Amino acid sequence: MTDRKTWVSKLPILALGFRPFYLLAAIFAAVALPIWIGTFFGIIPVSGYLTGIAWHSHEMVFGFATAVMAGFLLTAVRNWTGLRTPDGGALAVLVLLWILGRVLMLTGPAGLATVVDLLFLPALAIAVAIPIARSRNTRNFKVIVVLVAFMIANVGFHLAQLGVFSVDIGRLSVIVALDIVVILMAIIAGRVIPAFTANALPGVHPKNIYGVEVVALGSLILILVAEVASYWYLIPRLFWFGLFITAFVAHATRLLLWCPFQTRHDALLLMLPVAYAWIPVALLLRAISVMPVGVSVTTAFHALTIGAMASLMMAMMTRSALGHTGRPLKAGRIEIGAYLLLQAAAVTRILPGFLWPQSYRAIFIVSATLWSLAFVVFLCGYWTALTRERIDGKPG
Repeated sequence: MTDRKTWVSKLPILALGFRPFYLLAAIFAAVALPIWIGTFFGIIPVSGYLTGIAWHSHEMVFGFATAVMAGFLLTAVRNWTGLRTPDGGALAVLVLLWILGRVLMLTGPAGLATVVDLLFLPALAIAVAIPIARSRNTRNFKVIVVLVAFMIANVGFHLAQLGVFSVDIGRLSVIVALDIVVILMAIIAGRVIPAFTANALPGVHPKNIYGVEVVALGSLILILVAEVASYWYLIPRLFWFGLFITAFVAHATRLLLWCPFQTRHDALLLMLPVAYAWIPVALLLRAISVMPVGVSVTTAFHALTIGAMASLMMAMMTRSALGHTGRPLKAGRIEIGAYLLLQAAAVTRILPGFLWPQSYRAIFIVSATLWSLAFVVFLCGYWTALTRERIDGKPG
């Protein structure tokens, strides 16, 4: 038993959380969209626990996004606190729990799938809460709050699927989860984008103005609260429009204060503000979607999920993987190719809402293909880095 633990602990892929979870997130992202296309067009028959749009929406948020969050937080919390987060055997348990959840969400049975899927987020929360609490790193307790809120949204989704709650609760749970992801992205981006820009570009001074920060983050929290309240109360269209426009202006202003145009000569750095720019775009589209002649809210959600969420996650995955494997923080053909493919997927996915609604099916396939290719390119470039020891000989 001791030898087995030692053997597991020596696997480079289990040295730090980003390694297995970035790898799994990319693999899952590459194969999930082809599966979704196959089920959407009736090519792949699926009759397990979740099917159709329920599987797609849940797995993109609670599957793919959760894996990236896990990889980032297990790595970042170790840096923030100076204390150990799960590695070796403990990390392997988290990894296997995530994998089993993805398999069971597709195949069932429903009860077992629900239990396994619901176990992962509490396990992750405990894994990062322990070092945060021990280090008294109070600034980062908000991460635990976000994870707990994410857990609650996942519980709501499963109870709706099992018939305990209405189907509308299931849809609301996914929307609320997206709102939570945006809040987490905004918190993390507010820390890393100005800091990375200032460190990489001497003489450039990104700013975080308190009032703008309060409105930007406060508006996202208010959107979340209003989203939940809308299940019980009819919220006026004008209120939604004003709230989304306020959030749009605040986040666009926030981004401009970070001097994004100064990063244009550094692709690795540039991808962070480019990805963040999709948040105000998505907020503007949501404002338009509540108007009588507005675009579909689905268009806004895909600007958020592909444009902002996946792009920012890809930017953080490449940057942190390079840094934590001892490689230079410089974008090459792999990184630039993955970035461009993902941006093309986002633009292609939202265009039908404006220009060619009649070509929805064809453009849907093109966008999904571009998305999958982006993560295939990432895997081609990062498989070795994520599965082998650091090139500088350091631990991690």
